[in-house]
Amino acid sequence: MSSLRRLYDDLRSICVAVVYPPGEDRDVLLDQLKRIGCRLKVIWPFPAEPPTGCDVIFFQVSQELQGSASWSASAVEATLVALSDYESPTTLKLLLDTSAHGVITRPFRSSGVLSTLVLARSSRGYQERLQSKVNKLEDTIRSRRLIEKAVRLLTETQNLSESKAYEHMRSRATALRVTVAEVAAMVVEAHEAMEKLGFGRTPGA
Repeated sequence: MSSLRRLYDDLRSICVAVVYPPGEDRDVLLDQLKRIGCRLKVIWPFPAEPPTGCDVIFFQVSQELQGSASWSASAVEATLVALSDYESPTTLKLLLDTSAHGVITRPFRSSGVLSTLVLARSSRGYQERLQSKVNKLEDTIRSRRLIEKAVRLLTETQNLSESKAYEHMRSRATALRVTVAEVAAMVVEAHEAMEKLGFGRTPGA
């Protein structure tokens, strides 16, 4: 029960934008979102850019999306729920291009709004956690390559062994209160600066 209560408390605190033309379908959607307790922002005609300051955006899958990179889950800081009028090949292509976290097709029914909203927000949360892990992994790989390059430069220019070169950078990192990767960047940048000035070039560097 506590997790269910937290779920409803979360939904009552969010701002939801609805980008859809006036009519019965939009009224069904708005009524259900009001019952859930969401703060609403109704937008029409279709804007050139996604609305800002919203946690969730329900938007019509229309030709206005064609060629627009801004209407994509990777570019919008909100959960995207697509509202599809029909399932033609063109509509499906536009839908795929947005990478929406959820989709509702006409005719809209109040019974499907809550489950779609919950699953879409859960999907976005999972994607954000996954992307965070990917970013950390990429940073680790970049740092490792930078350190390897700095070690190689120190072995070539300072007559140090690889282990001594790494230990030197680690000790300097500790003294300067920075990471080993930051020290490695200093080494590489200093070497590149010297090369630009015509100094410090070593065979095979």
